[in-house]
Amino acid sequence: MMRTAIALAALAMLAACGQKAALEPVAGNSLPPAPYGAEVQPTADELLALDPEAAPDRSVELRTRSEEREDDPFDLPPE
Repeated sequence: MMRTAIALAALAMLAACGQKAALEPVAGNSLPPAPYGAEVQPTADELLALDPEAAPDRSVELRTRSEEREDDPFDLPPE
């Protein structure tokens, strides 16, 4: 009986983890102030969006065959 109750409670908590809803500020709080010079306040989704510098696109170009390296004039032995 006790194991069943614990298992059901664990499943209920696990099911709550996948819940998706629109992001809203906690009651009594507001979004951060608008950036200097901005005409409109960004929404929560706009504030969470990453700019391209923070999450660059991956290069999917793969080398299909070995290639000789060009001579590197800066590849010097240690002194």
